[in-house]
Amino acid sequence: MYLNEPLFTDFLNNHEILWLGIDFTRAKFTRKGFEITQERLRDYFNEWNMLIISDQKKYDIRVSFRKPVMTFNLSLVTKGNKSVRLNTAIKEHITLKDMFSEEEICHYLSTIETPQTQRYALLFIVESFDSHSKSAAIWVAVQHTLTHEPVLCEKFLKAPSGFGTKNYWGRVFYNLLYDIRSSSFYRWENLVKESITK
Repeated sequence: MYLNEPLFTDFLNNHEILWLGIDFTRAKFTRKGFEITQERLRDYFNEWNMLIISDQKKYDIRVSFRKPVMTFNLSLVTKGNKSVRLNTAIKEHITLKDMFSEEEICHYLSTIETPQTQRYALLFIVESFDSHSKSAAIWVAVQHTLTHEPVLCEKFLKAPSGFGTKNYWGRVFYNLLYDIRSSSFYRWENLVKESITK
């Protein structure tokens, strides 16, 4: 996990957040469960992104990240997700070489040009949806939009559930936001507080 303590302290005091969406540009999917066309896969990307926009009470970023004001701009992920190619995204098995490092995610955050309508932006970067292990690997990333510096970067593993591909994998984002709301945000806060008191 990467945590920029001075920026995260400022992030805690800021009341607004910009939601950039769910980034699938580097994601890998096991063929089992994703024997679909490229167009259908892209449709799922849009549908999973719209879950959080259309049902903000269930997928409540404002509550999970303690931000009274949330705005959103999905232009970055909409454009990027269109570039995903089925022949490179689908794997028989997810392996270690398909995994991201913290350094890779932080570097990626430093290179993306985000709208500067808010000081801080939130992005979920999907690493993998693995039907064999029944788990999704998702990076939670916060960026300072003015400097493009990474503020927070942590990988989470969440289990899907439900019926139908959209709902089955969509559940992982609900579980992720629940985890952040119930425990992870407290953990991040405490890490910063402990650092200040040392």
